[in-house]
Amino acid sequence: MYRFEEPTYFILFVIIPIITLLFLWNIFWKKRTQKKFANNKLLEQLAPNTSIFKLVLKFIFLVIGLSFLIIALVNPKMGTKLKTVKREGVDIVFALDVSRSMLAEDIAPNRLEKAKQIISKTIDKLGSDRIGIIIYAGSAYPLLPITTDHASAEMFLQNANPDMVSSQGTAINEALNLTKTYYNNDEQTNRFLIVISDGEDHEENTKQIAQNLANEGVKIYTIGVGTEKGAPIPLKLNGSLIGYKKDRKGGTVITKRNPNILSEIAEISGGKYIDGNRTQIPVSEIQKIIANAEKSEFETKQFSDYKDQFQWFLGFGLLFLLIDVFLFEKKTKWLTNLDLFNEKKSNK
Repeated sequence: MYRFEEPTYFILFVIIPIITLLFLWNIFWKKRTQKKFANNKLLEQLAPNTSIFKLVLKFIFLVIGLSFLIIALVNPKMGTKLKTVKREGVDIVFALDVSRSMLAEDIAPNRLEKAKQIISKTIDKLGSDRIGIIIYAGSAYPLLPITTDHASAEMFLQNANPDMVSSQGTAINEALNLTKTYYNNDEQTNRFLIVISDGEDHEENTKQIAQNLANEGVKIYTIGVGTEKGAPIPLKLNGSLIGYKKDRKGGTVITKRNPNILSEIAEISGGKYIDGNRTQIPVSEIQKIIANAEKSEFETKQFSDYKDQFQWFLGFGLLFLLIDVFLFEKKTKWLTNLDLFNEKKSNK
């Protein structure tokens, strides 16, 4: 298990594209300037040992060396031992609606991205609580099992999209059923399910399943995203809008937020429905709920005895920089015979 001691130094990687542009501009400027004084044949006679390949190779070694030095500044650390630690917290499962209707742009940037923002900012506010993520549309799938690894949760969350679910629709009941498999700690007294959706449920038995979950001690909080006025569902190809979803009669489908079913689900389990169109409102609400909940103690494993790894990257970085320094730009005999850039032909 790796972690970074100073991740802020990753910003130094902006140097790489900058020096790359400067390098390319320098080559272009030299070529243009040389042509003002002599043609290619004369330049070959004046500087017969000049090699573009060696120049590019030196630059590549320079970039690799700088990259290794930047990683050395970040200082990756590797955990060498797993230990069992005791923590206090609650179990929270997020059920994220990734149906096509969540792509509607009646709230910026769209309903799905707004839902992701809410979950991400909520995770940032949690302590030692365990979290899991379910995605659903016409069916439900586990995106992340229950874990204390909040960083992994946010990474998996960003990749959630409608293409990850084979069947479309909005079957909240599928997500509720799958939630039962997430609570693997029988001693956990506080279990929370947070459903984030536009509320377009297409199933009839959702309320009964919500009641079953409530009987098992799960409190369901629902967060609605989207407007009740609604919006069309955009169809995009490579990020470009190509039209809107149509019904069988050729009319544009308008998807609207349905807060009624979300409110009923939350009420059945003793939870609460929250308007999610403003990110901070549901984040603050959930934070208060979790903070006031009774915490249960549980055991989890985590890596310890993290050891510095910067010395390896520092060594490789200095090695590549030394190669860059001692590598001459002039042609060598074997390189001349290869004629990688067809320099001989261009000078005829």
